[in-house]
Amino acid sequence: MAKKRITTNAMRMLDKAKIEYETLEYEADEVGDNFGVHTAEKLGLSAAQTYKTLVVRGDKHGVMVCCIPADRELDLKKIAACSGNKKAEMIHLKELLPLTGYIRGGVSPIGMKKDYPTYIDEACKGFEKIAVSAGVCGRSLMMNVCGLLKFTNARVCDITK
Repeated sequence: MAKKRITTNAMRMLDKAKIEYETLEYEADEVGDNFGVHTAEKLGLSAAQTYKTLVVRGDKHGVMVCCIPADRELDLKKIAACSGNKKAEMIHLKELLPLTGYIRGGVSPIGMKKDYPTYIDEACKGFEKIAVSAGVCGRSLMMNVCGLLKFTNARVCDITK
């Protein structure tokens, strides 16, 4: 039996905006430590070119989205400074679905419930294309960095350790 093609909210939004992307599929395991690195391996990409999406809250400006290479760690002090906050912290897992509409392991910077400020680590400058989650576990979007930046209105900053 043929595998049914799933279209996510992120994909619908990119299609509507006529932004090109390639859908990459992989066998999703349990989400845990180094999930992004394991995803990169399954996709046959470097962890540096595979981006994970993290959601944080700043003390002054609230919720924001951070996209960083799968093999890197978010520096909360750097994202706070970059976003005009004094400090920032990861949101609690129980807040993820209500805030974004996505579950852990399937958070895409595209198509969240609200347009949160988005920050992408400056390492993206080293690639023409990067992979980000399509909005579900087991599916990623390979897309042009410029297209992603434009669509998400993201700011490029040094936000990793």
